[in-house]
Amino acid sequence: MADVLVITGLSGAGRSATAAVLEDLGWYVVDNLPTSLVDTIVELASAPGSGIERLALVAGRQHLELMPKVARMRVEGHRVRVVYLDASTRELVKRYEASRRRHPLSSEADGLVESIEMERDLLEPMKVDCDLVIDTTELNTNQLKTKLLGLFDDVREHLQITVESFGFKHGLPLDADIVLDARFLPNPHWDEKLRPQSGLDGSVRDFVLGQAEAEVFVTKLVDLLGTIVPLYAAEGKSYLTIAVGCTGGRHRSVVIANEVAERMRTSGQPVRVGHRDIDR
Repeated sequence: MADVLVITGLSGAGRSATAAVLEDLGWYVVDNLPTSLVDTIVELASAPGSGIERLALVAGRQHLELMPKVARMRVEGHRVRVVYLDASTRELVKRYEASRRRHPLSSEADGLVESIEMERDLLEPMKVDCDLVIDTTELNTNQLKTKLLGLFDDVREHLQITVESFGFKHGLPLDADIVLDARFLPNPHWDEKLRPQSGLDGSVRDFVLGQAEAEVFVTKLVDLLGTIVPLYAAEGKSYLTIAVGCTGGRHRSVVIANEVAERMRTSGQPVRVGHRDIDR
């Protein structure tokens, strides 16, 4: 049976860049694939002697016809994961203006913004059924590559867990499954010595974890995750993103995210950690 990764999402959100990274990782990539050929390419890839162990299908325009195909592949026993690439309309406009390319729906809408919003509305129903949503708004090509390397460098992991810090003032992470708020903790930002530092520095870590409330929060959170993570895995979920936020995403959330990830690793759970807003 084939290990299939389907890449879909908004035009301009990074499908081609994602395809290039996956190819570097050893995936057999078919870009801009017509939906009518999905069954054929999967059958060929899963045939004995094909030499294709991991198949990545980058969707063409017929996104909405993908999900029935995905459901059929799963019934046939293939491991299939669907990744949806998203980005803000403002960022997509910037990318299209920089590349001077036409949007695929430009002939059906009045202007670039209208084309983007039309596609967003069309794809919204399928977005909720995807296994993973990646927001590429704030990601350059190298950052997107780093994120994808973390997600797909070990395909043997059944449930890939990421603990991510962020700043509420920069918006919620679109790919978060669980969102936690660390703003109840005293803020190192108001200490002039700690303000220039980040949650990766020992003095900030000691300040945050030195609060009794922080220890209680982390302990209870790790206990809760120990209960629900196996349930997510049992439901067949491939990715779980736990987002911890504070005001700016530089101090409290970074410390808490690192501590939660470390304690989960100590209990035997492989966990990746990321800090979205630490350099803002």
